[in-house]
Amino acid sequence: MFDVKTGAFLSPVEVMTTMGKGFSPEEIAARCMDKILQVSDTAPEPIRKQAKVFQEAVHGVVLFYLKEAVKSDRTSVYNELKNSGFPEAAELLRRL
Repeated sequence: MFDVKTGAFLSPVEVMTTMGKGFSPEEIAARCMDKILQVSDTAPEPIRKQAKVFQEAVHGVVLFYLKEAVKSDRTSVYNELKNSGFPEAAELLRRL
């Protein structure tokens, strides 16, 4: 992780990479949750516990819809390949 120190208010810059693949929906959902909900370490214990339960619930919803987005995009690409005269490529994509 890189921290950018400036006089202006900026969030720390975080760089994440993968090797030989893109990010999975699970990885993206985890990153998303880091942005949606943060709880201070100094918050009272009941508040931290409640926030953790809420975070897990929201994570499940975010993950579900990310997976749906992947399926929908693959369907769109499949149809585009098939309609463009590449049925073999479309079928390979469908099997992924």
